[in-house]
Amino acid sequence: MKTHIITYGCQMNEYDTHLVRSELASIGAQFVDSIPEADFVLINTCAVRGKPVEKVRSLLGELRKEKEKRGLMVGMMGCLAQLEEGQQMARKFGVDVLLGPGALTEIGKALEAKSRFWDLSFREELTHHLPPAPQGQLSAFVSIIRGCNHHCTYCIVPTTRGPEVSRHPDLILRELEQLKAAGVLEVTLLGQNVNSYGNDQPGFPKFGQLLRMVGQVGIPRIKFTTSHPVNFTDEVIAAIAETPQVCRYIHLPVQSGSNRVLRRMGREYRREWYLDRIRAIKEAIPDMVLSTDIIVGFPGESEEDFEQTLSLYDEVQYDSAYMFIYSPRPGTPSYKHFQDLPREVKVERLQRLIERQKEWSYKKNQQWVGRTVEVLVRGSAKDEGYAEGHDRGNHPVLIPAAQAPVPGLYQVEVKQATPHMLFGEVVGAQEAATIPLVMA
Repeated sequence: MKTHIITYGCQMNEYDTHLVRSELASIGAQFVDSIPEADFVLINTCAVRGKPVEKVRSLLGELRKEKEKRGLMVGMMGCLAQLEEGQQMARKFGVDVLLGPGALTEIGKALEAKSRFWDLSFREELTHHLPPAPQGQLSAFVSIIRGCNHHCTYCIVPTTRGPEVSRHPDLILRELEQLKAAGVLEVTLLGQNVNSYGNDQPGFPKFGQLLRMVGQVGIPRIKFTTSHPVNFTDEVIAAIAETPQVCRYIHLPVQSGSNRVLRRMGREYRREWYLDRIRAIKEAIPDMVLSTDIIVGFPGESEEDFEQTLSLYDEVQYDSAYMFIYSPRPGTPSYKHFQDLPREVKVERLQRLIERQKEWSYKKNQQWVGRTVEVLVRGSAKDEGYAEGHDRGNHPVLIPAAQAPVPGLYQVEVKQATPHMLFGEVVGAQEAATIPLVMA
């Protein structure tokens, strides 16, 4: 069967797509690059915000026309599939295969059924799965924990992905060994809440211990996402500081600088706790690069609350941030119980926050000019004549393409900086890729 997969959402969805591709390959599926070539189109969906949901709705409408025209088979998987909202879409648009995030390994059985196949169950054995290493890639993802035990009032993830289930450390280490043998130079450990790893399984190492174990595998660069401030312990900070392979980049979502809003969000910590964690990180690792998530315009957020978010941004001095307008999601407590703010208020506040972010990103990036950094070059950039990559602080870096003829790790002197990019020149190659890649 000629198959085309479309992925929306987070890095966990990208990992799940790789897992499903490996399942499909094992039953002889052939992968194609476009919908017109495909006999089966599979959409991996996101339900965290409204925009990706609307993209799926629009795409399903287009695919229904293809179904009517030539008998195309359509599948939907991921977080939206787990929700009643997604199931209503699936019924309306005639989706043939519907798999929740906990039933992805049933894709082969779904296609063999040759009829409508829906499975929304949670299978713990999913955490026992060992997908093959991706071929021809320098970077890869490794899932270490699925689900979330926190219950933020705006978030649908506990409903779509279930409670936390940690993956056995032996499986994690085996997958990392496979990736190392395949030539992968950078791995990102994934989970809805990576730093609660091991808390659900007696005898499992905690996240700080796991980081130390992962560092011993020999992959040059280790990253992780996403963390919850409540679980960001001193031991985790110490493990990062004492494990050279762990990149000097931490993404620590704060969501708001106002205690009143954090309480309404159900975030389980307050501004003072968060800032204490930031101080501990900076004391242990002075050159740490920090990014965050911020939701603007949460129901009930006053101008004073928003000003507290701006002041927290100034206090932390983030290198970058992912900023979102609050998007009400059906099924969440905030959707049921709180009244949304006018969109114009949310948009205006977002624009002010973006301007603050640009100011700090420019100041922070300027501090790297004149320094030499290790850059993982992936290939050609959109800007002609440049190759693109990122350093151990996750800064995007552009360098002259002629200086990096093959993908790999390079020593680069930073010559210029903008709010969102570093520009540099190669001063030495550290480790070229050992796998065949095309600079494209």
